[in-house]
Amino acid sequence: MHGYVVFLRRPYAARLLGGTLLGRLPNGMGMLAVVLHVRADGGGYPLAGTLAAILGLATAAGQPVLGRVMDRCGQPPVLLPAACAAAAGFALLAAAGADPLPVAVAAVFVAGFATPPLEAGLRALWPDVLDGPEQVEAAYALDAAAQEILFTVGPLLVVAAAAVNTETALLLTGVLGIAGTLVVSLSGPSRRWRGEPRAAGWAGPLRSPGLRVLLLSLACAGIALGVYAVAVVAYAEEQGSGLASGLLLACMAGGALTGGICYGARPWAGEPHRRLPWLLAALAAGYLPLVLAPALPVMSVLAFVSGVFLAPVLACSFTLVDRLAPAGTVTEAFAWVVAAVGAGGSLGSFVAGVGQDAAGVPGAFAGAGAGGVLALALCLLGGRALRPGTAAVATA
Repeated sequence: MHGYVVFLRRPYAARLLGGTLLGRLPNGMGMLAVVLHVRADGGGYPLAGTLAAILGLATAAGQPVLGRVMDRCGQPPVLLPAACAAAAGFALLAAAGADPLPVAVAAVFVAGFATPPLEAGLRALWPDVLDGPEQVEAAYALDAAAQEILFTVGPLLVVAAAAVNTETALLLTGVLGIAGTLVVSLSGPSRRWRGEPRAAGWAGPLRSPGLRVLLLSLACAGIALGVYAVAVVAYAEEQGSGLASGLLLACMAGGALTGGICYGARPWAGEPHRRLPWLLAALAAGYLPLVLAPALPVMSVLAFVSGVFLAPVLACSFTLVDRLAPAGTVTEAFAWVVAAVGAGGSLGSFVAGVGQDAAGVPGAFAGAGAGGVLALALCLLGGRALRPGTAAVATA
């Protein structure tokens, strides 16, 4: 653990990581807060699910857009207005409820699209704050592992706030986003950071063939995550245990946290583009046994194992993004990673529903294994594009 202690002692490192995690808590709170509020307002599950999906898709769409603006204008001028706009969207939904519907749709769209790209911004800051690639890779691993906390603590905060009323849960979601954004954007590194001069071209980081391969592969990994989130609910219903879905989600998050911390605790020899296929293969292998849907004690172990290689895959991918993104597009490139995983997760929710209808709980979990295998296949097929020098060729 010495590597973590060293980099967290660097000036601003702990502040930036802590502030970013605080500001990203709405990512783990927003959908649940929307669903609970719509239900409390008398709306049905189809409406609640639709509005939650709009929130998720709008967030995925907004991250690359805001990331591109941040590459050009710096961090505080983008982060602070975005956080305030997102909070205003949650406040509007709290005030208006699900009726009239156009207002509710507009509110969740604004709340999602304006979500500040703190995750991408932090990863763009690490090379300026830390000493050397080993510390940066350790930071990526801890960042990827710690984000599992968001999806454990966030829902608990929503449930606690909703005990007062669901309006409070929505308002708290927006306020926490502003608070974390202030911690980050008022720091010295964030105020001083400027993107590199950017080559012309509307495609931005998507000009890099290697980055396109990486994004497609991560989107398929996102499908597996989206499948899992829905499939565990179907499993819990079949087992007749209301606690099973929460337990299995916590087990997977615990596996990801453990895997990420272990991965970042030591330096790794070799190039990340050679390491990524092995990590994806291990991730896919962890998802495949879930289709057996055994009894809960065994399933809990399988859930833990399925998460172990998730954070290492993300951390290795972040290192590749640094190398593949064309000059002046690094924040947008990291934002595309967030968008790819989020969009894949939304598709995975649909895949799980189809699989559940076709073949029950095993059919739902089959989508997770398929997503993991497809992520590996795309990485292997596009492996040449992931080699160092791809970005330079793409921007030439």
